[in-house]
Amino acid sequence: MTKSLLIVESPAKARTLQKYLGKDFEVRASVGHIKDLPKKELGVDVEKNFIPKYVTIDGKTKTIQDLKRAAHDVEDIYLGPDPDREGEAIAWHIAEVLKSGKHRFHRVLFYELTPRAIQEALAKPMELNRPRYEAQQARRILDRLVGYQISPLLWEKVKRGLSAGRVQSVALRLICDREREILAFVSQEYWSLTAHLKAEQPPPFQAKLIRYKGKKLELAKAEQTQAVVAALEGAQYTVTAVEQKERQKKPLPPFITSTMQQEASRKLRFAAKKTMQVAQRLYEGKDLGAAGPVGLITYMRTDSTRVAGEAVAAVRDFIRQEFGPDYLPAKPNAYKSRKTAQEAHEAIRPTDVSRTPAAVAPFLEKDELRLYELIWKRFVASQMEPARLLVTTADISANHYTFRATGTVVKFPGFTVLYEETPDAAGEEEDIKLPPLKVGELLELLQLEPKQHFTQPPPRYTEATLIKELEKQGIGRPSTYATILSVILGRLYVAKIKAGFKPTELGLMINDLLVASFPKIMNVGFTANLEDRLDAVAEGEVIWQEVLRDFYGSFSQELQEAKQVMPRVKSLATGLTCPQCGAELLIKWGKTGEFLGCSGYPECRYTRNFSRDEQGRIVPEEKNNVPAPDLPEITEVCPKCGQTLVAKQGRFGPFLACPGYPKCRYTRSLQEEEGEVEAVPCPQPDCTGVLRARKSKRGVFYGCSNYPECTYALNYPPVAKACPQCGFPVMVRKELKKQGKILACPQKSCGYTEPDLDEPGTD
Repeated sequence: MTKSLLIVESPAKARTLQKYLGKDFEVRASVGHIKDLPKKELGVDVEKNFIPKYVTIDGKTKTIQDLKRAAHDVEDIYLGPDPDREGEAIAWHIAEVLKSGKHRFHRVLFYELTPRAIQEALAKPMELNRPRYEAQQARRILDRLVGYQISPLLWEKVKRGLSAGRVQSVALRLICDREREILAFVSQEYWSLTAHLKAEQPPPFQAKLIRYKGKKLELAKAEQTQAVVAALEGAQYTVTAVEQKERQKKPLPPFITSTMQQEASRKLRFAAKKTMQVAQRLYEGKDLGAAGPVGLITYMRTDSTRVAGEAVAAVRDFIRQEFGPDYLPAKPNAYKSRKTAQEAHEAIRPTDVSRTPAAVAPFLEKDELRLYELIWKRFVASQMEPARLLVTTADISANHYTFRATGTVVKFPGFTVLYEETPDAAGEEEDIKLPPLKVGELLELLQLEPKQHFTQPPPRYTEATLIKELEKQGIGRPSTYATILSVILGRLYVAKIKAGFKPTELGLMINDLLVASFPKIMNVGFTANLEDRLDAVAEGEVIWQEVLRDFYGSFSQELQEAKQVMPRVKSLATGLTCPQCGAELLIKWGKTGEFLGCSGYPECRYTRNFSRDEQGRIVPEEKNNVPAPDLPEITEVCPKCGQTLVAKQGRFGPFLACPGYPKCRYTRSLQEEEGEVEAVPCPQPDCTGVLRARKSKRGVFYGCSNYPECTYALNYPPVAKACPQCGFPVMVRKELKKQGKILACPQKSCGYTEPDLDEPGTD
């Protein structure tokens, strides 16, 4: 009997599925896309209805041959790449490659890799979904038209290596606009007056001044505040009103892609890209010992909060058994998804709620366990009772002035016994306990505390708040957020500092050039509307070429005009004078970022790092490699000689260095702490170090942070991804003349390679 063939995109996913399907199926992996637009040309015929030119991806010829051999005598071929539009495109291209045989193709969607879900998907296969494929194809072509036609223009006008993208450039605009709001902000002084009071019963508490003679009171100056303090001298503080209200604090829905990325950023300090990589491994299956490979979570690219009925029933049983009936609502909690959500998908949840984080901990890596625990707790908490809070508000009168004290007491913790929301997600005030108060009660004044404040500018976007804003504005889709952030950071358009994303001078300048020359593409509303039209293509409501024609008409005109009028900007004037020769200093860009350089180069080779003050003025550093701006105060001591380390800025970003140099040469990168790059664990057994960029006479290499105890090193940038062929925990990123950008196994005995699909200039 001929086996049926099931083709998925991931080797890990293939291993999990093969375990469940046994001898009835042969499961093969395409290892991602097998066809794409060519890398060295546009690959889209704009004159002939935008027909794309697909080519076999470098390194995939052998994979295609293997798939053809496996499909030779097979009648039924099941295509099971991920259940999203990109997965549909992978499935479509596999079918195109294998269509020469007498095969029946079936599309199967695995929303979770569990025996029940796998059997259900195979029992109800579907046809390939042409509208979803065409929506993905239209998105890919749009990104290619923008990225491959604007990027060369930036190379000509500014410098090589820059990129522009249909969505990444709009995200950059949001960051630049926020930075200019911050620079234009004028801080205003204001004062508060707090009374520290004591009642008959403890504890002491605080009340803030809010009114004078029944009217709202705002204190703008120190003199006004001191006048109030003088007027309150010797005053009697009396409770005039006490109000108690019970309030409910409801649990949040289970995660969708964007909220998972936001919460992982806030709670785990994961970059969005890292969150998706770890979630992918949890979805595709982890080896749980005797149980073998098991998919631990449902599909992680989703914008729906829907949960299957069986999963709701299972989690309610779990809550009843583990927490008791008081924590279980009378009926399941229901949550609304966005209007554009694909309700065929579920929210991100554990595939089996009985697999607690403690139960799977021995089988997961540290970061996998942390993310799984976050997903598991959020899902269980979403079906628990709300927390019940008692909010007490008391007004206190003194010489016609009214102070107000507010306290919150938890009457019933509800879901918070399991899952505490992060403050900027929940927006809740700190719980403060007030003593029992009654109207007419006299209070003892312990202290009057006047305090000066200044209004604050809007905050910079963090990774979490930028994803939230992109989702709110309808820019991009769940699968694109991580790529957007990765590209704008990798191109040095923005820097990630403690306060959030800060645009570099290069980023601000590129943004200004693009806004001036391509106002439609850089318009938030236009980009969001284009996403809606792509959704309409996926639903079969709009023809994909129609979307491209409507877009390309105005875009091609803007492109031709930009080629003529966009100014050449190889540097930026500063108005500052070179201290060595008196010529003007310019902002220039090098391989490692921006710097001040003398306009008299090469006669004068003066350069300096620089920062900007709160008003946006350029501040040259006293010398290069000085402590980097926006770095935390360092109290850590050198592990070799005991001196206090200092923070510096180098060509690879911020780092710690021993002040005893050159006698002591200890250094340690701060990139990981600042979230600039993902730390890759050292693959040596029992080593706890991470691989960091270092310099030698031969150039850059990547060595273990535990050197000299561990001497492991690589010549190419490491990637935290296991080799699909031999299982080695690290791969490296290379760029070869024939194959282009690839990921390769560093083990010489293995030799496995695959395309590196993180292509700049897209989205």
